[in-house]
Amino acid sequence: MQARCGSYYNATIKHETDYPRLTEAIQADVAVIGGGFTGVNTALELAEQGYKVVLLEANKIAWGATGRNGGQVTGSLSGDQAMTKQLRNRIGAEAEDYVWALRWRGHDIIKNRVAKYNIDCDLRHGHLHTAYKPAHMNELKSMLDEAQRKGMGDLVSLVEKDEMPQYLESPLYHGGLLNKKNMHLHSVNLCIGEARAAESLGVRIFEDTQVLDIVEGPRPVVKTAFGSVTANKVLIAGNAYHKLGRPKLRGMLFPASLGNCATVRLSDEVASAINPHNLAVYDCRFVLDYYRLTADNRLMFGGGTNYSGRDPKNVAEELRPAIERTFPRLKGVEIEFAWAGMAGIVINRIPQLGKVSEHVYYCQGYSGHGVATSHIMSEIMAKAIDGDLREFGLFAGMKHWRIPLNEWFGNQALAIGMLYYQLRESLRG
Repeated sequence: MQARCGSYYNATIKHETDYPRLTEAIQADVAVIGGGFTGVNTALELAEQGYKVVLLEANKIAWGATGRNGGQVTGSLSGDQAMTKQLRNRIGAEAEDYVWALRWRGHDIIKNRVAKYNIDCDLRHGHLHTAYKPAHMNELKSMLDEAQRKGMGDLVSLVEKDEMPQYLESPLYHGGLLNKKNMHLHSVNLCIGEARAAESLGVRIFEDTQVLDIVEGPRPVVKTAFGSVTANKVLIAGNAYHKLGRPKLRGMLFPASLGNCATVRLSDEVASAINPHNLAVYDCRFVLDYYRLTADNRLMFGGGTNYSGRDPKNVAEELRPAIERTFPRLKGVEIEFAWAGMAGIVINRIPQLGKVSEHVYYCQGYSGHGVATSHIMSEIMAKAIDGDLREFGLFAGMKHWRIPLNEWFGNQALAIGMLYYQLRESLRG
């Protein structure tokens, strides 16, 4: 088992986990592989419906991308345009409304779960989508128009450039879109809280239990080093942190490293000066910066996605210039925590749901937008396992690009593609 990374989240866990290793052969209705948001929440959804569920995690609950992100819950649904285009061929004019509702569904699932199970995860509302260039304001105005048409006008408002000092002490931005529905939170405490809720409903959780193989059949057998689970159905929910389900899943998902850091605690005066409304923030660029204040007044700052599949050599020093450019008063600020995590990137950005075989499902690929999206997809997966395949069928029927050869080649191709989009972005006004 690998230890937790040195993140702010892991230094501020409220209820550390201590689940046993699987050391026997057991039975279950459903075996879930992966202890991140997707695995934990699918297990919880199924347990709420009375299923006997076993969850297997190779390391610790929330060890992977779930515990390494920026903690922002926003309506920036990955692959929304490509998704809408494909869905028009399946459900016609309903596609736009379906995708719009999908954007905000994760917010409600998380809020309801936090309230129902009394999960202390520093949940806060408020987000600002900032215009890094003047041309970005047109994008934000279009988003505002759509929100108003869809009945969300009371939750979203445009912030002009001369109003920006009221929200951020930064010289960078030409305006922004304020969203009161979006949220930010402590990702690890949320996931552990959800795992504790699942455990309270009878889910058997095992840590330090890497899955080595899945023997397919009428009742698949999930094999680990010291035990096994025989189940009616299996869900692979390891995202970029597993090699299961090959050859079916080969060439579909590619790891990209996301760097994050957190400063030392800032004084109340400094924190309220740089971000007086305690908003989560990200900008309009293709490869963007994202940041927020933590509950104890640190600046958590992420950005600079590495699409080669390799972790940055020094996350803190790579992010420091962006921090100081964004908030000049923080020049030289001490960075106490720095970490990286692997997001699962999909070429067309549409989450990938499907079956490896008749009784083995998979769910993966949120392309850096996983906090909200994972909760949505968990709900869809639980319904599918329970026999309601309507939404699952929509996603399982999506067309995805598959890059041939090995993962290294795929990551290089992805990195070249991202350079193209960054170049296009740099040429905008």
